[in-house]
Amino acid sequence: MDIDSLVQRINELARKHKAEGLTEAETLERAELREIYLGNIRRNFRQQLESIEIVDEK
Repeated sequence: MDIDSLVQRINELARKHKAEGLTEAETLERAELREIYLGNIRRNFRQQLESIEIVDEK
């Protein structure tokens, strides 16, 4: 699942939660999608940190 469709589905579930509530299956799906999203954010952030190169020691 690409990041755009992942965010779109998370947002759909968030709107449904506010409007009418979620079923247990939808709540579990939302939690799983959030973990996938956060994992992507963490991985991208770690890659950015690892690619930083210190040029001046002072």
